[in-house]
Amino acid sequence: MLKIVSHYLPTHTLQQVLFDAAMLFAIVLGAVAFQAAPDVPDWAVCVPSALAFAACMVALNTAMGLYRPVYQRCHRQVFARVGLSLVVSVPVAYVIFGLLPWAEIAPHSLQVSVLVLLCLLLLLRGLVNQRQAAGFFVPRVLIVGTGRDAMTVQRDLMRPLQRSVDVVGFLPAGANERVEVEPRQVLPPGSLLDVARKLRVDEVIVAVRERRGGVLSLRELLDCKLAGIRILDLSSFFERVQGQIRLDSLRASWLIYGDGFRQGWARTFVKRCFDLVVGSLLLVLSLPVMIVTAILILLEDGAPIFYAQERVGLGGKPFRVVKFRSMRRDAERDGKPRWATSNDDRVTRVGRVIRKLRIDELPQLFNVLVGDMSLVGPRPERPFFVDQLTQQIPFYAVRHCVKPGVTGWAQVRYQYGASVDDAAEKLQYDLYYVKNHTLILDTLVLFETVRVVLTGEGAH
Repeated sequence: MLKIVSHYLPTHTLQQVLFDAAMLFAIVLGAVAFQAAPDVPDWAVCVPSALAFAACMVALNTAMGLYRPVYQRCHRQVFARVGLSLVVSVPVAYVIFGLLPWAEIAPHSLQVSVLVLLCLLLLLRGLVNQRQAAGFFVPRVLIVGTGRDAMTVQRDLMRPLQRSVDVVGFLPAGANERVEVEPRQVLPPGSLLDVARKLRVDEVIVAVRERRGGVLSLRELLDCKLAGIRILDLSSFFERVQGQIRLDSLRASWLIYGDGFRQGWARTFVKRCFDLVVGSLLLVLSLPVMIVTAILILLEDGAPIFYAQERVGLGGKPFRVVKFRSMRRDAERDGKPRWATSNDDRVTRVGRVIRKLRIDELPQLFNVLVGDMSLVGPRPERPFFVDQLTQQIPFYAVRHCVKPGVTGWAQVRYQYGASVDDAAEKLQYDLYYVKNHTLILDTLVLFETVRVVLTGEGAH
């Protein structure tokens, strides 16, 4: 894993991105060499143009989720991702051809050839991503611990479609530690540094919660770190691998002394400018869809078109969120708040469609422009549920240190759910966002939202 601007990128994913960029660069130069005009091509123009084209295409398809691992061998999901990449990439590539300064040396046949090869490359990438992803220079990992946490760490590291490490074994952290991993992978007790050196370990993951009373030697961990071996605890591991901060391995001291969770005025100002510019653009582009939606709601169930509801925002302060009404007017006639479910019988026919496509969230762009919400952030909850969840889930209030969002990291990483357990699971992704949010992560979430809506993955 590489950390790029507070966000972790799997090493094998980076290798795929660089490989595809190199392939596109070579494809363009090869097409120019074979199909250019009889004169010698102007390589001073072709090389930078080919590099710019390759970078744009790879960046676009990364945003479309083409390089994101597929955790289950689902052909529909793969076809949806590849299809979305093709539909978006081909028109954009054609536009880029018109903008690059090589019109006089790049005939139409060359452009068609590059577009065909681009399609083949995207199809190939989709097929390759269905198979086990193994990168070059695979790091060797030693897991300290043999209990349930160690087994969870191994399972996450060894996902069939995301294997990018080599787990060399498990080193017991204490004589009385319970063994829940494969016994043959348990190493004989010994000095952590000696074992790490003998097995040429690059990284040690400490899968042990209890570190007091001599269970785990901090001196040994320090010796490994000074020897150039990376050391990760459970919280850092889950943050890096799963893009979440696990509640069951989280301590208040980690939140206080760890990196991230910075909410300075500069970051707030830049994020606000981003919200105003992008939010205004999205509002203009979505206005025709909003008008059609309003008409359909009126025809099916009459007024009101919009639904205003109190939610909890920045600093725990309440505000009124605006959405298209997707439920019957008497959805809560008893006055008691209830979780919305994926197959809620209170949802109208139009509401079912606009909820699936997230069109019902579009009026919240007005909340963004007013300043109550941001484009990206934790989804705002109702005060009734916030009071309930704050009592039942530790650190739930931490999500209120940033503005709530129209979409969020949890919404593109976790399937639809409406319960206390689902709220706890989503909070783990919200904490990751609060800790690491940047404009790059916000942009990634916006692109991921488009992909989730168009491919039918995740929540709806």
